Amino acid sequence: MSLVARHLEENGIPTVVLGCARDIVEYAGVARFLFTNFPLGNPCGKPFDVTMQREIVEMALRMLETVEKPGTTIQTPYVWGEDESWKRKIFTKEQPFLAGEAYDHWMKAKAKYRELKQSGKV
Repeated sequence: MSLVARHLEENGIPTVVLGCARDIVEYAGVARFLFTNFPLGNPCGKPFDVTMQREIVEMALRMLETVEKPGTTIQTPYVWGEDESWKRKIFTKEQPFLAGEAYDHWMKAKAKYRELKQSGKV
């Protein structure tokens, strides 16, 4: 997504990237980045919290109007929970989200990608 945003910016189309992986998106060098310190996959707010989601999208649209300096990051004021214990559950060495069936699926996808890459299709 970040690379697409950079390409669009280089061709005169302003962009805002909404994301949760601050280090990755900033490293990619996007022009405007709205960072939400939430678990990956939730850059627009908590599921079913329409008010929060609307406010985050409005912040992103305001960035298009106001941010002129490339490489600008703005952080939303929202928090996922009362504390940051959710980070301990997600960022573990064990990666529990890649266990059992999920792990098998991930390994099959990696093998398929390697095949496509070797055949020149990727």
